[in-house]
Amino acid sequence: MEVEMKDFEKMEFRVGEILRADEIAGSDKLYKLEVDIGGKQITLVAGVKNHYDKEKLAGKKIVVLTNLRPTLIKGVTSEGMLLAAVKGDNIHLVTVDKGAEVGADVA
Repeated sequence: MEVEMKDFEKMEFRVGEILRADEIAGSDKLYKLEVDIGGKQITLVAGVKNHYDKEKLAGKKIVVLTNLRPTLIKGVTSEGMLLAAVKGDNIHLVTVDKGAEVGADVA
């Protein structure tokens, strides 16, 4: 499916830093992530539990879609979406260089 540039331009991507990851009761795939997106902290629910230890997620700089309508997932309100490369059962977070500033626009 092709999208128009005007639709793509509606999306806001920012560099975020994962502050912490927590278990979500009753889920074997999801983490609740607290993410700094530059002067604001948001909560994301991400299906990366089978691919990342929660202790190793803190400090990772990732790309976040920040203007997605909040969604309730397993009792947690997710306020955005992280980007990841997915092929089959393999998931890899889209990360940025260490020098990228938290909150920077991703274009």
